[in-house]
Formats: sequence, C-alpha cells, structure tokens
Amino acid sequence: MSQEYIDSVRKQFEYYKMLGEKTIAQLSDEQLFWKYNDESNSIASIVKHLWGNMLSRWTDFLTTDGEKEWRNRDAEFENDINGRDDLLAKWNEGWSCLFNALDSLNESNWNTIVYIRNQGHSVLESINRQLAHYPYHVGQIVFIGKMALDEKWSSLSIPRGKSQNYNDDKFAQPKARKHFTDEYIKK
Repeated sequence: MSQEYIDSVRKQFEYYKMLGEKTIAQLSDEQLFWKYNDESNSIASIVKHLWGNMLSRWTDFLTTDGEKEWRNRDAEFENDINGRDDLLAKWNEGWSCLFNALDSLNESNWNTIVYIRNQGHSVLESINRQLAHYPYHVGQIVFIGKMALDEKWSSLSIPRGKSQNYNDDKFAQPKARKHFTDEYIKK
C-alpha cells in the first residue's frame, strides 16, 4: 500500500468536495432545484445520486459488494430533497462515508478484492473508479451553477483573463513539491 497514493487521493476528493460546496454556497435554494429541461438533473438530484453511490460503495467497503441491496439508484434521481439543509446533510453524509473508508485502509487490507456488482476490483481500481465518477458529477454541479448564476458566478479557480497573473505569481516562487490541491484545501 502506498500512503502517498492514499494521501493524494484524499486531497483530490477533498478538492472536488470543496468545488461542489463553493458552487452550492453561491446558489439560491431555488437554483439548487433548477433543471435545464425534463431530461436533465438538478444539482439536488446530482447530490442525491452522489450520496446514494457513496453510501453504497463505501459502507463496509472491503467486505460487501459496493452495489448494496438496499440501494435504489433510480430513486436517487427523484427530487424529494427538502431544501438546502437536507441537501447538505446528504452531501456530508456521503463524503464522510468515503473518507472513513479511506481512513480504514492499511497494509493488511490493501490487497483485498472489492466487488462492485459482483465484479472484482483491486482496492486501487475501486478508488480510481470513484475518483473518475465523483468529479464527473461535481463538474455537472459547477456547470449548472455557472448557468444559473450567469454573470454573477464567482470563479472557483483562475478567473478569465487572469491566467498570466496567476502564472507570474507561481513562477515567482521557488520550486516546491506540493499537491495541486494544497492551495485550495485548507486544513
């Protein structure tokens, strides 16, 4: 097991969690439930799906299939979240489940085969699978937030027209080994 890998993965998950939270914080309650059309998802639906997926994948991560019998994936896209507080409770419950599972990894369980829908994955493969899945949906949350806010959107990274200033600042500093999320994730 590589602790460096786990630390890096954790920082990447924390970064995407932060992007979602900073998007949600900019939006009104009404905007959290807005859908572009009947075939698209609201931010609330995406959060509910992430919550359901995280609880299913990360509960008893090493000992039970990641697609739990109690999960109702289709219902995750039905909008029954009761406001911002309910949305944030689900958001935080899902992420806590993920981080608790990551914290449980060690040398003695690293080589466990993890099953998702009865298909075996190494622990590394199962983590990478979710590291691709969650940012995909967080990107959707950010995109919907940008559409809903239009010119009122506050950039979550380098604002348009500011790339040169950002690069000038970075190259004015001494070289350092840092994770790309270090400036965004404050402990």
